[in-house]
Amino acid sequence: MNRENLKARLDAEFPGLVAMPPEFRGETTLVVHAAARLPEILRYLERECAFDYLVDISSVDHGDEEPRFELVYELYSYGASQHLRVKSRLPEEAAEAPTACDIWPAANWHEREIFDMMGIRFTGHPDLRRILMWDGYPHHPLRKDFPLEGLPSESPDGHFTLPAPMDGGPFVTRPAELAQDREPRSKTPL
Repeated sequence: MNRENLKARLDAEFPGLVAMPPEFRGETTLVVHAAARLPEILRYLERECAFDYLVDISSVDHGDEEPRFELVYELYSYGASQHLRVKSRLPEEAAEAPTACDIWPAANWHEREIFDMMGIRFTGHPDLRRILMWDGYPHHPLRKDFPLEGLPSESPDGHFTLPAPMDGGPFVTRPAELAQDREPRSKTPL
C-alpha cells in the first residue's frame, strides 16, 4: 500500500483526525491530532492496513513547546515490507494516553519505560509500574527539566545518593592539551 492509498483510507475512516507530513528520506509519518483516539487508529492500522508488528514506542519532551510531550509509534507491515511512524502530541497537564497493549502485547514494556522515564501515564495498561527506576523514585529522568548532574536520592542503599559533579563528571570530557598532535598532517609544510 502506498502512502496516498493509506492517507485516503485513513481520511475516509477518521476524517480530520490524521495528517501525513511530506515524506522525508523515504520515511512515512502519520500525525494523529487527538491522542484519545490513538487506539482506534492503531487498531485500524493493525487490522485493516496489515501493520502487524510494533517495532517500538518512544516519547519526546519538547520542553517549552505546547503540547509538551509526543508519543512515537514505529510500526512495520511484514506483508508489504513497509514501515510507518505514528506520532501524537500530549499536553503537560494531561500527559496521558490510552494503552496499546490490547493491540500489540509488546507495547507493555515500552509503555512502562515511557511512564518511568518520562512520566506519561497509559490508561488501561495492565501493569503500569516503574521498570528501570526503583518504586517511590519521585522524578522522571528523561524530561528536559531533569538536571544533567542528577538529583539527590533519599534511598540510603542507592549507589548514587548525591548529584554527580559536573567538573569531570560522567557527562563531561576534556580534549587533550595538544589536540593538533593527533590530527593528520602532511609531511611537507605548505
